Amino acid sequence: MTRLPDRLQVWIDARTRHHLSDAHVQMARELGLNPKKLGKLGSHRQEPWKASLPEFIEGLYMKRFGKRRPDVVLSMEARPRMDEGRKAPKRELRRRRAGDVQG
Repeated sequence: MTRLPDRLQVWIDARTRHHLSDAHVQMARELGLNPKKLGKLGSHRQEPWKASLPEFIEGLYMKRFGKRRPDVVLSMEARPRMDEGRKAPKRELRRRRAGDVQG
């Protein structure tokens, strides 16, 4: 298995630490939340008025995007494979163009 970039590994660590689903992680990323600060946003025993972290993320997502969940949910482990599949044709096109210019 290939090593994930650090920017994605931070989100994987936050997912396990805060018991979030892949959908919640994706929503938090789309909202621009900082994965290192998610602990502050969730409720604790001494703060019973706060919503739990998944509920808080869902509420923010609903407020900003007007829907409860993203249309397509990808796990953090599947995201680099999708990015690679999208970048490969562009990379090949650039390689061909560079060969045309040099030749």
